[in-house]
Amino acid sequence: MKRIIAALLLFIPGIIAAYGIKLMRDSLFNELIPIFFHIGIQFFIGLVFFVGGIAFIGGFIVHRDRKRQLIKKKKYHHGEDD
Repeated sequence: MKRIIAALLLFIPGIIAAYGIKLMRDSLFNELIPIFFHIGIQFFIGLVFFVGGIAFIGGFIVHRDRKRQLIKKKKYHHGEDD
């Protein structure tokens, strides 16, 4: 059951990112969707959808890998190098 929920959790941002790509493509080919008032606004919203969806998927993967200790957390050292 947990795997199905995780798959759905990644599926929805993937759809949002794909829709963002579609919005950006449509604005480059001068096809305005009536909801948006200007091509530039349509492109910007598409870019936000794309970056947001990809960032969510990437953050989910990094969180899962850190939880399973596949990625070690970096320890930042302030001051002089030893």
